Amino acid sequence: MIDPDDITIKFPCAYPIKVIGERSETFVRDVVAVVREHDDTVTPDSVSLRKSKHGRYESVRITITATGEDQLKSMHQALMLLHEVKMVL
Repeated sequence: MIDPDDITIKFPCAYPIKVIGERSETFVRDVVAVVREHDDTVTPDSVSLRKSKHGRYESVRITITATGEDQLKSMHQALMLLHEVKMVL
């Protein structure tokens, strides 16, 4: 069995994040803006979208260049402050 303490991320690295929230006119724009505050190398090619079956929710998947745990934690906190965001993975 793998011990979680033995798993380490070597920074910098490509790191996918997924943000799920209620669909709105501003949801995707707001999520991308927050992520770009923490990684200004994000381009439209690193963003993909997916709507839920009934269209109420949307997920935004963005691959960032992670530079450290502090960056990831502060980005997570900033994303969770957005009104429409329900989950950050």
